[in-house]
Amino acid sequence: MIKRKRILITTFGSYGDMHPYMAIAAELRARGHQPVIASSELYREKIRTAGFEFVPVRPHIAPPQAQDAEMMAKVMNPRSGSGFLLNEMLFPFVREGYEDLLAAVDGADLLLTHPISFAGPLIAQTTGIPWVSSVLAPVSFFSAYDPPRPPFWQWMRHMNILGPRFMAAFLNQFKNFYKNEEYEQFRKELGLPDRGSPIFEGAHSPSLVLALFSRLFAQPQPDWPPQARVTGFAFYGGDHEREMPAELTSFLDDGAAPIVFTLGTSAVWVAQDFYRESIAAAKLLGRRAVLLTGDERNRVETLPPGMIAVNYAPFEELLPRACAMVHHGGVGTTSEGLRAGIPTLIVPFAFDQPDNAAHAARLGVSRTLPRTKYRAARVARELDILLTKADYKNRAHEIGRLLRQENGAAAACDLIEEFLCEEQDVLVPQLEEPAYASGD
Repeated sequence: MIKRKRILITTFGSYGDMHPYMAIAAELRARGHQPVIASSELYREKIRTAGFEFVPVRPHIAPPQAQDAEMMAKVMNPRSGSGFLLNEMLFPFVREGYEDLLAAVDGADLLLTHPISFAGPLIAQTTGIPWVSSVLAPVSFFSAYDPPRPPFWQWMRHMNILGPRFMAAFLNQFKNFYKNEEYEQFRKELGLPDRGSPIFEGAHSPSLVLALFSRLFAQPQPDWPPQARVTGFAFYGGDHEREMPAELTSFLDDGAAPIVFTLGTSAVWVAQDFYRESIAAAKLLGRRAVLLTGDERNRVETLPPGMIAVNYAPFEELLPRACAMVHHGGVGTTSEGLRAGIPTLIVPFAFDQPDNAAHAARLGVSRTLPRTKYRAARVARELDILLTKADYKNRAHEIGRLLRQENGAAAACDLIEEFLCEEQDVLVPQLEEPAYASGD
């Protein structure tokens, strides 16, 4: 049995980035370990309310406000959003993040990193702490055998016919768009070797990479890191600091299963006409609807009968009572829809969302609609197919049943403990060797 370990977990981003690591932290705590979550100051209250130790790590991203709409529009831009996020909001703070993590890692037995925790791999290399990295979505592996689908280069999906060798060469050139001089300068100052892009191969631990999604969602590919292990989605069951609104519970009790329309916690800031068109689509179908609007910014003044708008609701409670969901394709929301066993219409905005949509569509449980074509009549047609063709409903039900049998957090913790045991076995002979040698 492994002794109690202090495990430092880094993560940044939306709830979809936070919840899987909170699920792992909860499982580690149940096994007697001491998980510590290092993230932006934004999540201090959420993490501490859940009973976890919290360490603030820069950048300290503040909750978006109404005046930040322009900034969020830049972040969610399908063409330039990734570059803006990386070069304006993340890479400039690598030095500060390194300082924060260097203090936090003191006394820790293991470091578990999120894919955009850019200071984490540097800390692992300079301190020698046992390091496990992770990815949340298959696009992070940038596979030539399962090519990513950037939101602005949809034609890339047709390049498969050229084969993985050509695709690998193309993707290697594509990585050049994500080089950052600030990061490279800091790496050189630390005297560390170039281990590849901090976004791609440089983000992967050479010992163990946890792929925190299901094999149903994406199968391992020949060019994935050989140390990658697929765990299943890590669902967090403790998100009860914000309960189901009473009025929503009453609404669900009073009629047929509704369609849920949501944009998660990121795309909701650039919703534009999403909710207006959603209301019109539900009216065309004669279906009840739940609109998760995020906050008062997307408030709907008047709603037709059979519809309700609330800021937030726990997916774990809401989605099993829905007939379908329309969403942006964030991996957290996508996984919740799959687990609930309902068909989904995905409207990708940016980042990994088009790729997640493609993987969900392959499963036969989802359809994809480009953001530029999100109009009520088209939305109603797509939803009608999902709701009336039995294949979608039956396949979604089966996928949900299978996913509910998986426990990604437990599988991830099994691998972490196995890794720690191996590290311990390597360390013991090294500690004993000087005493043995002193007898010469």
